[in-house]
Amino acid sequence: MTGAVELRGVTKRYGAAEAVRDVSFTLASGAVALVGHNGAGKTTLMKLMLGLIRANAGSVQVLGENPAAGEFAARRRLGYLPENVSFNGALTGRETLSFYARLKRAPETASLRLLERVGLGEASHRRVGTYSKGMRQRLGLAQALIGEPEVLLLDEPTTGLDPALRLAFYDIVRELAGRGATVLLSSHALSELEDRADRVIIMDRGRMAASGSLEELRRVARLPVRIRIRPGSEAPVLLAGLATARRLPCGALEVEVADHRKVAVLRALLCAGSPPEDIDVLSPTLDDLYAHFLRDREPAA
Repeated sequence: MTGAVELRGVTKRYGAAEAVRDVSFTLASGAVALVGHNGAGKTTLMKLMLGLIRANAGSVQVLGENPAAGEFAARRRLGYLPENVSFNGALTGRETLSFYARLKRAPETASLRLLERVGLGEASHRRVGTYSKGMRQRLGLAQALIGEPEVLLLDEPTTGLDPALRLAFYDIVRELAGRGATVLLSSHALSELEDRADRVIIMDRGRMAASGSLEELRRVARLPVRIRIRPGSEAPVLLAGLATARRLPCGALEVEVADHRKVAVLRALLCAGSPPEDIDVLSPTLDDLYAHFLRDREPAA
């Protein structure tokens, strides 16, 4: 299998510390969530893909090239947003984006239109030094999008963005992925990524703990499904025999059942003489899966 990004047995050490240990994966088109705690190796992986650092072992290929090679022509087809953006405060937003467009040899007119797209049109002639943290983050996002990159690496991209701009940001991600780009999103905001990533890679202390679509990870984890109801008169009786049944502060009842039993439980509830007023079926979230795959990790050496 080939993809825009391919890692094979990659290890990166800093002295005696292993930031990344024997990691292998292939990224094709679509949106991929890279999740893990601080120090899990997410930023190190991105730096390896950008060619900013070299692996001690294994191979890294991005758009068919070794990014650590002296001449990495594919860099112009990459977009990168670091976790902490930093720009020359004396330049305006427009001057900053023009500078990066020239570096990537991308059309300036099209690049400057990105300022409108990230909500900086009216502030484009202001000096970056007057921008708020959220505005600088938006400028960083515009910079990463210059040239319609084929591979887009985004490290904590929605930090400092208000809810409306977060939605607009994910619209951009969906559009790029729909055109065939590979978008890698590293974030601690797991709930944001849950319905927006085609695939999830979970990192744990430099190792890849799990990888797959949300449904694939749910099948592997085999976590229970939660059924939440506003009960009719017979529902409490039906649920009483289930050890996990509990009443929530809002008055609803919640029960955990194995995924293969949820249909039987729902059928029993709906066919009761007094069916529930409302039912919600809650599958394990990305937060639940993340906690599961890290719960049984072996102690650090």
